Amino acid sequence: MIDTRWLEDFLSVADCGNFTRAAQLRHLTQPALSRRIRALESWLGVDLVDRSTYPTRLTRAGEQFRSQAASMLEQLTEARSQARHHFEQDVGLTVALPHTLSLSFFPKWFTRIRELFPTVSARLFAANVHDAVMHFVENNSDLLMCYHHPLQPVALDPERYSGLKLGVEWIRPYSRCDKQRQPVFELPGQKGEVIPFLGYAPGAYLRRMVDMLIDQTPEHSNLQQVFETDMSEGLKNMALEGHGMAFLPESSVTREVRNGQLAVAGGEEWQVSMEIHLYRETRRHQEAVDALWDKLAEKYPSV
Repeated sequence: MIDTRWLEDFLSVADCGNFTRAAQLRHLTQPALSRRIRALESWLGVDLVDRSTYPTRLTRAGEQFRSQAASMLEQLTEARSQARHHFEQDVGLTVALPHTLSLSFFPKWFTRIRELFPTVSARLFAANVHDAVMHFVENNSDLLMCYHHPLQPVALDPERYSGLKLGVEWIRPYSRCDKQRQPVFELPGQKGEVIPFLGYAPGAYLRRMVDMLIDQTPEHSNLQQVFETDMSEGLKNMALEGHGMAFLPESSVTREVRNGQLAVAGGEEWQVSMEIHLYRETRRHQEAVDALWDKLAEKYPSV
């Protein structure tokens, strides 16, 4: 069975004339993109790309299939839009976003949005950052909400996507409080002191942010990782139980800090800020999304 993503991959290669650039635009590694193109060729039974030339060129069969692939995608997109029309009237927007934002930032932000646009409703696709971006760029969601840092950007083609800056999120170290509401563990710690560290799993966006922060901090600390997960909510619960110190988004621990359960466990040198961005595909027009975006653009700056 054909996968519509193969068609999008093929058209990206055809437009770019370069596997590397096409892979970047599709948020794939080059080997992964090559495997998908091979799978499409296997399904069709013909070679679509002439791999003996540089820059990349299509074969005669590839040139013929190019217009057919574009037409197939257009028809499928239109069919899906018609099938979802009545459903979307009830459900409203589909938003792809990381788990952390779905639990912390989104609920309060959505309250403010409903004040601007009382009829809006939303359905969330919460995943890790990579899967959320892929869900969005493959047109399975209307909007993408994600973190942004200049050294860890989510690279979206500005000619295809427009974005708004919704706010700023701070990542800080947090520890369980003692009876005096002081952190049990605090960076950088005493000389020779081992601080139990609750960390993000490899591949998590916040893992990269925390690694970058620790690497850039001039003070040395003796962190010993005792637990890891890809979800900040899991780290927060472990910190609440006193298992160690964790770097957490400020919005995810507001209640716990206010109640004296958690406290910031380090100075300003141990914190980093990230922007929260919202993206939409510029060329994809939907009445509800267009109306909401126009209102949001009056409130939030473009990125």
